[in-house]
Amino acid sequence: MMNHETFFIYLILMAATTYLIRVIPFVLVKHRIKNVYIRSFLTYIPYAVLAAMTFPAILYSTSSVISAAAGLVCAVILSYFGVGPMGVAIASCAVVYIADLVMTLL
Repeated sequence: MMNHETFFIYLILMAATTYLIRVIPFVLVKHRIKNVYIRSFLTYIPYAVLAAMTFPAILYSTSSVISAAAGLVCAVILSYFGVGPMGVAIASCAVVYIADLVMTLL
């Protein structure tokens, strides 16, 4: 069991680590980055990280990978055609629910 002193030591270490990770780039880079390749690389990092964290969670969020894949395909298709985020979320949830229902009936 963790006592209060240990908890606060861990909390301070985690806060310092998070703070340093965010501050070091500002300290090291004093001027505006002019290189087109580095700027485009830095532009796409958040999207790549978000996709890397979200994609596995999508596939293992339901009782079956098949129903999760059906919801993912539905979301990608609707997003491609410009449907808003709320519509994509509702339709994908409905597709997953129907796919799970069909799989339990079979």
